[in-house]
Parts: sequence; structure tokens; C-alpha cells
Amino acid sequence: MTTLDSADLLPPAPEHPTEIRIGYARVSTGGQKLERQLDALRAAGCRRIFAEKQSGRDTDRPELTACLAFLTVGDTLVVPSLDRLSRSLADLITTIGELRRRDVEFTSLHENLDTTTPGGRLVFHVFAALAEFIRELIVSGTREGLAAARARGRVGGRPSVVNAEIIRAARDMLPNPDASVTAIAKLLGVSPGTLYNHIPDLRELRAAGRARTQLPTTRTASR
Repeated sequence: MTTLDSADLLPPAPEHPTEIRIGYARVSTGGQKLERQLDALRAAGCRRIFAEKQSGRDTDRPELTACLAFLTVGDTLVVPSLDRLSRSLADLITTIGELRRRDVEFTSLHENLDTTTPGGRLVFHVFAALAEFIRELIVSGTREGLAAARARGRVGGRPSVVNAEIIRAARDMLPNPDASVTAIAKLLGVSPGTLYNHIPDLRELRAAGRARTQLPTTRTASR
């Protein structure tokens, strides 16, 4: 498993920021309104805003994909709150880390998290450490559960020992293109076939992770 190295996730800030702020807003259901988020992003000085009505659990969020592709070196991505951007803490850390590697900054209005400031970078380092700690706890608990199951005469990797924690840990790791499905399965003590059987959108999670690493660093649409 690739660890969340906060030093790698937060490279130095861009030397020449564009001061261009791009917003992203999301609501989960058709009955919810986007206006409050849009107003907040406009007040924050966003030049362009991408918005959609999609569940946070959906891996296919076309407006988010378009927003990330639109950002270029020195820009800042602005969201109303952290839960509008990512499905989980690990996903959030990965997404912001990828932005910073592209020399794109990040601001969350509700949490007042701003990676252009020393304080914001410090908070993000704490988030990264917390995400890694949680992941290690999940993996440790999973291994203990599998060991107990084997001690009772049950073979690890069968559906009978697959639990919600295994699936949750696998889903967090699958978008990472540096970790193969086989490696993830081995780490969690199950077979690759078990992951495919219990995670119907496994291929989509893998594709989403690969797509993020291949996002262009040049603007694809006019401002």
C-alpha cells in the first residue's frame, strides 16, 4: 500500500499564482438547491463555477472532472465545504495532493482551509496524518479479524470473512494507480476475485484514479 506522505502531498506553493479562482459546487439530490453554494463561491471571487447534482458516492461526476481539467498552474480551486469535493477523507487528501502537484492551490470556505497559507498547509498535513492513521487501523483490524477466522478453521479470503471494513479499506485504496488490485487484495488477506465480486464498481474506481493522474495541466476551455 502506498502511504500518504504529507511531504509529497504538499509540494511548495506555485511561484507565480494566477490569482484566478475556480469554484466547484455540488448537491446530492435533485430536491436540494445550489444557490447558496453558488452565492458563496461568487462572493469568494470565483471567475468560473462548475456545479452539478450528484451523490458524493458517485465516481462519475462529469462537472468535477471538467473542473479539475480546466484548472491550470497557479489557479486556486474553491469549494463551499470539504464534503462537496470528496467521498472520504482519503479521497480528499489524494485529490488535493494531486492539485498541489499540478501547482494548483485549494480553498474550502466553510472550514477556512487554504493551502496558500502556512496555517492551511499545516491543517492539511494533520489531515494527511489522520487519514493514514485511520487506514492503518482499518488494515490492522482486518488482519486481526482474518487471523481469528483462520483460528476457527475458516480460510481467509472466502466471502464469509469479508466484512464492511475490508470493503471500505479496499474502496479507499483502489483509486490509487500505484497499487494493483492484486497487491490490495493481498494486503487485505483476500483474493482479487473476492474484491471483484464484492465491489461492483471496482473497474470504475480504478479508471477514476487513472484519469486523475492523467489530467492535463493546460486549460481546455476558454475562461
